[in-house]
Amino acid sequence: MSTIIRSLFGRAAYRAGMHACIGAVMSLPPVVSALVVASPKWPAALRVLGFLLALCAALVAMGAPRAARHGCVRLANRLLGTGLPAPPESPVSPWGDRLRTSVFLAAHAAVGAVVTAVLCLSVFTAFVLPSVWLSGGGPVESWGWALHVEHGWRGVWTGVVSAGCLALGGCVVAGGAAAMRPLAAFLLGPRPAERLAAVEAQRDLLAQRNRLAQELHDSIGHTLTASTIQAAVAGELMDSDPQAARRALSSIEETSRAAMDDLDHVLGVLRAGQSPTAPQHTLADLGPLTDRVRQAGARLRTETVGDLAQVPATVSREAYRIIQEGLTNALRHGETAEIGLRVAARDGWLEVELVNPLPAARVPFRPGRERGQHGLTGIAERVRLLRGEVSAGPTDEHGTHWRLAARIPLRSVR
Repeated sequence: MSTIIRSLFGRAAYRAGMHACIGAVMSLPPVVSALVVASPKWPAALRVLGFLLALCAALVAMGAPRAARHGCVRLANRLLGTGLPAPPESPVSPWGDRLRTSVFLAAHAAVGAVVTAVLCLSVFTAFVLPSVWLSGGGPVESWGWALHVEHGWRGVWTGVVSAGCLALGGCVVAGGAAAMRPLAAFLLGPRPAERLAAVEAQRDLLAQRNRLAQELHDSIGHTLTASTIQAAVAGELMDSDPQAARRALSSIEETSRAAMDDLDHVLGVLRAGQSPTAPQHTLADLGPLTDRVRQAGARLRTETVGDLAQVPATVSREAYRIIQEGLTNALRHGETAEIGLRVAARDGWLEVELVNPLPAARVPFRPGRERGQHGLTGIAERVRLLRGEVSAGPTDEHGTHWRLAARIPLRSVR
């Protein structure tokens, strides 16, 4: 019983009544305009036709502005609880959306006028009859009908009729709202193309956030690994070779500053929700990357084949991150005795090969424990998105060396 009372007289019913009243008010301009157009001097049939045409024209004009659709959606969400998404911000609204908005406005005006009329009549009756009874009884005349209310216990029925009128008003309001909710979803909801665009936008946003997380992992992971090794080198050389120790500390400062720039950029993009605009590292920045690895105490042997400057930008960016993650893993998990890096652009492919020795304590090799799975997973995702091939693992059964190899087609971005 309490649930029924809340549904008929609660906050939701109040909002639904407000929605109906707004619809009734909106029905006045097109109706008045149609009455003005339909001249009383016209024949009856022509007058009815002119009234209907003028009414339709007025409703179409009301639904044509883009703000009309936005306003209808906001009213439906706030007063009916429909939860419709906001219409897309496009400079020009399609005619289909304008017509759908006009149809909804016509339905809103018609339902609102009926609901408001019945509600006002119910409330008027609910208050008039008990008032006459409490005043000593008497005749009640309204809208062409007359009713006599008697004094005393014979007029108790007015209380029952009053409660019934209030219940009728609540039911009419609830029924009007129940009829308008699916209509709003059908006429104001997004079209299939808009739903597809929203899904694609959400997919792009998630992909962008995943990519930013991968970029942050690669950058910060490389910086922390290199800084840790350089700090250990600086500590060992502080007394015997102060100049080398200072160079190691200076390298830590440079790599940390670069990592802070990457971190600020990624956090700024996440806060603003916009696409990255800052330039990203490519194979043209391979020299500074290898220099930082050498400053960390590793002996790095590099070999390049072909013109890396002609590599497409997308492939060049992904290849840089692959090499950065591979060198980070080599510093973190392998021996720094000698690392071999080979980058070749030829025959329509970009080939990256990175080989480094593994610590003797880790031989024989045991899969699944030697390398960070997040880094290798990120490398595999980058290569797969570019339709390439990647392999990572020991070079022989003894597991003395680790080899990372990736082949990316240069035509994958065309």
